[in-house]
Amino acid sequence: MSKHIVLAAVAALAIGATQPVFAQQAATTAPAGPIAPGIGIANLEAVLVNSAAYKTAQAQRPVTYKAQYDAAEARRAQIAAQVKPLVDKFNADRASPTANQASLQQQAQTIQQIQESAQAELQKILQPVAYSESYVQEQIAEKLPNAVNTAMGKKKVTLLINPENVLAANGAYNLNQDILNELNATIPTANLVPPAGWEPRQVREQKAQQAAAQAPAAPAGKQPAGR
Repeated sequence: MSKHIVLAAVAALAIGATQPVFAQQAATTAPAGPIAPGIGIANLEAVLVNSAAYKTAQAQRPVTYKAQYDAAEARRAQIAAQVKPLVDKFNADRASPTANQASLQQQAQTIQQIQESAQAELQKILQPVAYSESYVQEQIAEKLPNAVNTAMGKKKVTLLINPENVLAANGAYNLNQDILNELNATIPTANLVPPAGWEPRQVREQKAQQAAAQAPAAPAGKQPAGR
């Protein structure tokens, strides 16, 4: 299995998103009927977020990054206190029979600008937390291809399918637990804090693309002079 395919499968995980349910997806709990050999079903996102390394990191992060969480919550409360009277005035003015639409539009724009600025500020405060999440995911994702290949080999599976592409299947095809067992054996824990200067894969790729786009074109080869 291509490493890039596996990484792409887990790259869509959002920071702090609800963990996918780790269960028999589109499958019954007990085998019934004939089983086609060589076919398996696995949800790699569910495997990743249910791995021991991921769960341990999730439990440790609120302690390690308590300062960032506290700072973000304190700033959020300050911003909420700043915005509330503006929202109250906007609602009161809008309810007036003689509401000034131009004034209401200006108030709405002011509130929106404050909220957008606040969102950017909070994201900056919590950036170390987000980077920690991405760092842990990348470490696990790097081990996932080998875990998949090993589990497939032990189960003699030659075709692995995402459950989203399956209408119905027997529970005997589910390979989640087998992959999870291999993954936990390969990477029982992950480093929680990224090294200095580390950036998530998406950021690195974006910077590489920008650098390539800004790079000057190589000069054309000098043509020999004609006679």
